[in-house]
Amino acid sequence: MRMYSELITLTKNSRGVYSLDPVLGCGSGMKLGVNGCYSECYAAKNARLYGYDFSIPVKRSFLNDAHVASIIRDIRRADMPFIRMGTMGDPSEFWGHTIYIAENVFSAYQLEMFSGAEKPLVIITKHWNHLSDAEVGKLARIGAVINTSVSALDRPDVLLNALQQHFRLKRSLKSILRVVTCDFNRDTQDGRYYDSIQNTLLNEHPVIDTVFRPSKNNQLISTGVIKTRRKTFIKSKQIVSKHNKRSYIGSCENCPDKCGITM
Repeated sequence: MRMYSELITLTKNSRGVYSLDPVLGCGSGMKLGVNGCYSECYAAKNARLYGYDFSIPVKRSFLNDAHVASIIRDIRRADMPFIRMGTMGDPSEFWGHTIYIAENVFSAYQLEMFSGAEKPLVIITKHWNHLSDAEVGKLARIGAVINTSVSALDRPDVLLNALQQHFRLKRSLKSILRVVTCDFNRDTQDGRYYDSIQNTLLNEHPVIDTVFRPSKNNQLISTGVIKTRRKTFIKSKQIVSKHNKRSYIGSCENCPDKCGITM
């Protein structure tokens, strides 16, 4: 399988999300199974589709100062009010490197030639590794918004770790709980169990409700643990498990949550 390029780029996906991923791949998540988290990691499946090894995280960096300046210009021109890190890999695999990239592009304390991207940075992570207090301070100075990704489907130790880091970060910066939710079938024992955990997560504030999009062969569907329906997503019909009928599913441009920057 191919390895990812080490040259960092600003990308835009079909949902309109602009990403500057300092890390591609997620070795920690892939240890949970061949398809990553919940057996449904879209990034892992996308990587496999194009022949990349998602289990080996790759640091991505700048070629030179001109490359940094070019990325900053592209971010300023981007037709979205924020930029994400953590779309096709988890930044927590290499926090030090992630912060190095973030400071070069988003810091308000740069040299005059690099005046900064002037847009908020959103980092999506499961906290496989922990930020040091000094690193938290650096992200706070940048004004980063941290989305901690969790779900009732998480393994208990993974969920507890993520929640502990979420509450820790709330003391220093904007920390959002990003909950991957499902329409659990409470007529089943497992459905009632997961639904109870999910309700606890959704009672946290602030929280983003992220709709679960399983594949048709997902075991949770075949065992009746989750209820699904077919909904239009971007340009095609997809299977979704929607806890809240009003939860947004669609392009990033029209999303009311904007990954928490407006919360």
